[in-house]
Amino acid sequence: MSNHKKPFIKTGPPGPEAIEWVTRDEKVISQSYTRAYPLVVEKGEGVYIEDVDGNRYLDFTSGIAVTSTGHCHPAVVERIVNQSKRLIHMSGTDFYYSSEIKLAERLNEITPGEHSKKVFFTNSGTESNEAAMKLARYHAKKPYFISFYGGFYGRTMGALSLTASKDVHKRGFAPFVPGVIHVPYAYCYRCPYNMRMDECDYYCVRWIKEELFRTTVPSDEVAAIFIEPIQGEGGYIVPPDGYLKRMEKLAREFDILLIVDEIQSGMGRTGKMFACEYEGVVPDIITIAKGIASGMPLGAMVASSSVMTWERGSHGNTFGGNPIACEAALATLELLIDGLIENARDIGAYVISKLNEIKARHPMIGDVRGKGLMIGIELVREGEKKERAKDERGAIIKGCFKRGLLLLGCGQNVIRLMPPLILTKEDADIALTILEESIDEVEKVAGGRS
Repeated sequence: MSNHKKPFIKTGPPGPEAIEWVTRDEKVISQSYTRAYPLVVEKGEGVYIEDVDGNRYLDFTSGIAVTSTGHCHPAVVERIVNQSKRLIHMSGTDFYYSSEIKLAERLNEITPGEHSKKVFFTNSGTESNEAAMKLARYHAKKPYFISFYGGFYGRTMGALSLTASKDVHKRGFAPFVPGVIHVPYAYCYRCPYNMRMDECDYYCVRWIKEELFRTTVPSDEVAAIFIEPIQGEGGYIVPPDGYLKRMEKLAREFDILLIVDEIQSGMGRTGKMFACEYEGVVPDIITIAKGIASGMPLGAMVASSSVMTWERGSHGNTFGGNPIACEAALATLELLIDGLIENARDIGAYVISKLNEIKARHPMIGDVRGKGLMIGIELVREGEKKERAKDERGAIIKGCFKRGLLLLGCGQNVIRLMPPLILTKEDADIALTILEESIDEVEKVAGGRS
């Protein structure tokens, strides 16, 4: 695919080829998939995607924050091809191979803290959180977990029990894994306690100690706190500075394991390798996936050696730490460290500044928040006090799709920007122009209804 610098709509999407594929899909693929709009992807390069009808899109989804180095980065592709010629699979649960060991060594080096650590490889973020749940219970010998409203940790039964993002995730699947207690997250734009950030002294953290431990669960029976440093699926919610550090202090005070879910926020997306580094937080366990291998299915749970005390055979899998995925991850880490993390920080700051300028022109934008290239835009209805603009969010995303920009939502009324970390200012400006055009269109329609 030629390296064009702007979107190109050849046939208004969905085109005839896309319609045919969508029709075939509906007959054979599980209807549980959400499918935001009828995009049928043919190929990708860098920050661009081309569909089966020849339309070219600027991709601000990165396959849900996965293709961190862009689509089909040559350095990643080369490592994948070379490894596939040597060894495709042998199962790291039962045997040894060098790529898995080398990647574990690198992860131990780059994750927060100078202490000794060990790695368990998985295929996804959900599996990483499942492994963390099992390890925490095994090591701590305690039954309870604390998780957060708005949090998303996956959709298998253990991770789903931690998740409290959307009711559709849980409808029809109860009972869940017992022992999970959900508490409010630091969502200051919509504080669940109706308090002001400059006056509350992290009340949402103090409430756990002063109320939850007093009334609901004994602190000495809590195995772990699961927390996202920035909530992902819940709405790209950025807590106030100091919040995560306060949560770490709470965990240490009561001898509770701190498990930080960096599945969406990690691997350079926020302008640091891991978002918890902004506050110098050192988790007992950190869960990783998505951007770790530029699109290859891979995840990891990295734990302190003093915590990874389970015995041989107590946990394992067939495909975790696949050699091709590990080589892709090693190449990805090199690219992140060699400049993409810095680019995410710099271009992210540029995008946020431009979004705040757009916000000043559009009352539908209630809040702009984020770090690096993990950015959320919360939409509200004009004239209403933070009323969630749910339908308008969907219309804006579809309008961008028609114009050649791929976006996804999160939470109830938030648009998330999560482009590949190779994003340039030029491509950022193109995306923001399309976004504002779509907002203009939707605001005009909304204004006509009022």
